[in-house]
Amino acid sequence: MTTTEAAPLLLAADVGGTKTLLQLLRPDPQAPHGLTAIAEQRHASQAFASLETMVTAFLHEAGHGQPQSACLAVAGPIRQQAARQFSQLTNLAWRLDSQQLSEALRIPQLSLLNDFQAIGYSLEVLGEQELAPLQSAHADPDAPRLVVGAGTGLGVCLVIPEGTSYTSYPTEGGHLAFAPLDIQQESLYFFLRNQYRRVSYERLLSGAGLVNIYQFLLHARHEEDDPLLHGEDPAAAIGTHALNGQHPLAIEAVELFMRIYGAFVGDLALACLPRGGVYIAGGIAPKLLALLQRGEFLTAFQQKGRMSAIMGDFPIQVITNPASGLLGAARFAARR
Repeated sequence: MTTTEAAPLLLAADVGGTKTLLQLLRPDPQAPHGLTAIAEQRHASQAFASLETMVTAFLHEAGHGQPQSACLAVAGPIRQQAARQFSQLTNLAWRLDSQQLSEALRIPQLSLLNDFQAIGYSLEVLGEQELAPLQSAHADPDAPRLVVGAGTGLGVCLVIPEGTSYTSYPTEGGHLAFAPLDIQQESLYFFLRNQYRRVSYERLLSGAGLVNIYQFLLHARHEEDDPLLHGEDPAAAIGTHALNGQHPLAIEAVELFMRIYGAFVGDLALACLPRGGVYIAGGIAPKLLALLQRGEFLTAFQQKGRMSAIMGDFPIQVITNPASGLLGAARFAARR
């Protein structure tokens, strides 16, 4: 038996309302990220009555025995009671209880993490090829790190050094109130306030948020409809047409999105001074990386009035690894 085969078996999962990705891994100092995946499956979440049923089927099919530790990254808030975690998935009727799952699956150490919080645990092992720089600066290993990501929603977490280790703390920063910075953004705010009682940044910095911005620009042109809004994924269509450079309204929508995004991340940086680094995660940034690097984001990030002089102190990188949440869950399981 090799050293790797003798290492404890770990289970990691990225549990979403639409799909769930499961992995069995073993610690391996010689492998990328310090882990070797030995089995992996992707399932439609709604195809199973419960997460317990899905994991049981996965472990049976994998045929490698029982994991000693598991971490499940969940698309929803986590409620903590002592060492026990509870979660109700946002878009799925699954109520999760870490202790109940641990007993039912016979996994001694089982933890639930918010899916965005899990990304924070991947930072230590992401390689240069999994990060795209936006702003260069010295990274202080003893300072906080900030992770922000627009995708289906808008996630924010803080990664805080603690001795020789670190802890990723979830937040609900994506639900902070939108603060317009110019006349156009004020008009956008009032346009959205007619639809929502409260306009949070997630109403703008997400897939649905990009569509909201596009609809606002249509409205400002006294147009109410557009072919890009009728596809299966309007946000992806807007982004693709902006990248192609042949659709002025899509370009304008993405540029406005980037200015709001940069300003928001800059405000969060002022709140925690993340000299350890700012990491842009989520599904949107890697897809629109070429537009993100053009300057609107970084200019808005840096324009902070009397505080502008310190905004260059924070290294900023885009996480391009689409499975960073699953990687973070695996790294957390390896700690247990």
